[in-house]
Amino acid sequence: MAITLMEGRKKQDWANLVLAVCLFVSPWVMGFAAEAMPSWNAWIVAVMLGALATAALSVFSEWEEWANLVLGLWLIASPWLLGFVASANAMWTAVVLGVLVAAVSLWAVWDVHHPHAHA
Repeated sequence: MAITLMEGRKKQDWANLVLAVCLFVSPWVMGFAAEAMPSWNAWIVAVMLGALATAALSVFSEWEEWANLVLGLWLIASPWLLGFVASANAMWTAVVLGVLVAAVSLWAVWDVHHPHAHA
């Protein structure tokens, strides 16, 4: 059971790493690279998310999942807090990737506190 739980966490960390890469390339892919605020937001959060995911892949620590959750929530709120709601591509990219990051993080925290769910 411990191996299964560890494998599940690894999948979640890999998912967050993939989301970090998607977020990092999103300004170019989604066409908002010329807009400084949403682009820098995406790049900074992507680097932080990638660093946390990489660290979690080597040694799991629950605080990393909580930090990922905060990053996901920040992404969701950032279009309004940083004022780029009018840029539909940037706004929806931040919101959708934020929801995915938050969901993966909550899933990882759930697994830590409910290991019996894998039985």
